[in-house]
Amino acid sequence: MPRARSAIGYETNVFINCPFDLDYQAIFYAIVFAVIHCGYTVRCALETEDTGPTRIQKILDLIEACHFGIHDISRIERDAVNDLPRFNMPFELGLFLGARRFGTGDQRRKRCLVLEAEGYRYQKFLSDIAGQDIRQHNNEQGKAVGAVRDWLAASRPKVAPPLPGAAAIMKHYGEFETNLPAILEAADIEPAELGFFDRANFMDQFLQHRAALTSSDPLRPRRPD
Repeated sequence: MPRARSAIGYETNVFINCPFDLDYQAIFYAIVFAVIHCGYTVRCALETEDTGPTRIQKILDLIEACHFGIHDISRIERDAVNDLPRFNMPFELGLFLGARRFGTGDQRRKRCLVLEAEGYRYQKFLSDIAGQDIRQHNNEQGKAVGAVRDWLAASRPKVAPPLPGAAAIMKHYGEFETNLPAILEAADIEPAELGFFDRANFMDQFLQHRAALTSSDPLRPRRPD
């Protein structure tokens, strides 16, 4: 069977499947920054404003386009409105694993990282995923970033330059957050208007600018070969 053609950017695309609520936002933005800092491209459902395709079709297209997938299944609490938990993250994890199992060509090479807030809690509500690469973050930015960084590092060719460490990524993320108000002012964007797409672009531009100012910095990220 001929090898299926990869989507553009497939090798460095990272699908992020995680909660988008305010309580998780700090971890989400830190993960996005870490992925970009490591030289990869973030893909998630927030990136498009297209109202044409159905939501499930958007998710399927994103999954198909991504070699890597980060799935945080920690949001199992019941919401205040419906008194029910959210099932989107486990559902999208299942779609990603299904694409790896039943897909063809490069789809079968997909790599998956599962994040949880508490160790082994998943065994009580999603025991079928035992055996996946499940990492605990304790609702802490640094631990989530460390898990993502180490997972991406383990997926790189041996000859590729090393990725920056989690401590360096968190330091640079702090610098970005400190400079974000000035970045928004220069771009004539109000903080309340800042969406995912613009934020991710600003992160990328900040890292490029920082690397240009410190061209001899050994922590400068490079894209994987």
